[in-house]
Amino acid sequence: MPDPVALIRRLMASRFGQLIRFYQAAAINTLFGYGIFALMVWLGVNLYVAQVIAQILGVTFNYFTYSRHVFRDRDASKASFATAYVGNYLVNLVLLAAFSQVIASPYVAGLAATIGASVVNYLALRSLVFRRRKAVP
Repeated sequence: MPDPVALIRRLMASRFGQLIRFYQAAAINTLFGYGIFALMVWLGVNLYVAQVIAQILGVTFNYFTYSRHVFRDRDASKASFATAYVGNYLVNLVLLAAFSQVIASPYVAGLAATIGASVVNYLALRSLVFRRRKAVP
């Protein structure tokens, strides 16, 4: 019978490693998405339109980084991923609206909203989108 303590250690190491990979990919994804957002704002695009453009381009980019780097040992549902990002967009939009009321800079407000939404995003992706692969008998 396997040692329960060793099993828990492996599980924790696995979750911890996954979390580190998530935030590695998230850093790249954030730079990409926030770069698009900042570019759109700099070009004079409305704050919320800029967020929509950045979100759409970012979701596509994020699918590849998360599925190939973070959750590489799990099965992914593209439909669930898209649904999770609709929820993530709404969370990001609410946070952007709230932060833009108290932070004068649209760049800083956008960055604060992005960081806040990343926590929700990790939890949604881990529990709803990227599921453990079923063992083949």
